Amino acid sequence: MKIFATITETRAECRRARANGKRLGLVPTMGALHEGHLSLVRGAKAQCDTVVVSLFVNPTQFGPTEDLAKYPRPFERDRELLEKEGVAILFAPPVDEMYPKGEVTRVVVEGLSEKLDGRSRPGHFRGVTTVVSKLFHIIEPDIAFFGQKDAAQSAIIRRLVRDLNFPVEIVICPIVREPDGLAMSSSNVYLSIEDRPSALVLHRSLGVVEEKFRAGEKDAARLIAIARQVFAQKPQVRLDYFEIVDPDTLDPVERIQQPALVAVAAYVGSTRLIDNLILNPPK
Repeated sequence: MKIFATITETRAECRRARANGKRLGLVPTMGALHEGHLSLVRGAKAQCDTVVVSLFVNPTQFGPTEDLAKYPRPFERDRELLEKEGVAILFAPPVDEMYPKGEVTRVVVEGLSEKLDGRSRPGHFRGVTTVVSKLFHIIEPDIAFFGQKDAAQSAIIRRLVRDLNFPVEIVICPIVREPDGLAMSSSNVYLSIEDRPSALVLHRSLGVVEEKFRAGEKDAARLIAIARQVFAQKPQVRLDYFEIVDPDTLDPVERIQQPALVAVAAYVGSTRLIDNLILNPPK
């Protein structure tokens, strides 16, 4: 595995890798890798000749109350995991390489970036779309792989690619879960032993909603009320949002007649977790 810290070296190596019609896949990450990230790498390897993983803790997507310094950075462990998976190129730039002194440009997907997590974390998606745009320009991937767990992010990146005519295919890979159902996340390491069981209420609320939907309930407001009752049984967990929205526009739906995204975010202790599922009406 080749490891690069500069844009110039990375761009040159990626262009060599794409020569002669070879397909280049990108898996963007902030490190602290888990099985969810590795599932993206395996998906990329299955569809591409060369896989590039970026490892960059992006400061512009952290809000003023979020602790950038606290974010885990186990570089050697991450490197070993990626090497074991057969990744060809690891791009791990310092902050001043991605954001040179005096830079002021940001990329914003208006109309979507303020919804769901964007409403709770102002400026977050502006940071995401800016860094993803930079990575697309540097690496020029044929395909980029993202996780379904970050469903709002996925919708925003799909729109970014469409609106800015990036020549890249976006592949969204399924959520990977712990044996007890908790969605894998780098944030899970912040859960205390006492809080860990309470975190399962996110997955449980989604399961109850899916069960009621399969039993015939299509009214979104009633399904949301059912989910809130599940959260009421765990008063130590603070619900941020529970919404049922269109998977592409992130606008709320009243009645589920087309595929709908059920998205939840909650604070377990001081740790914010997200989860989701897609409800597909029977044809």
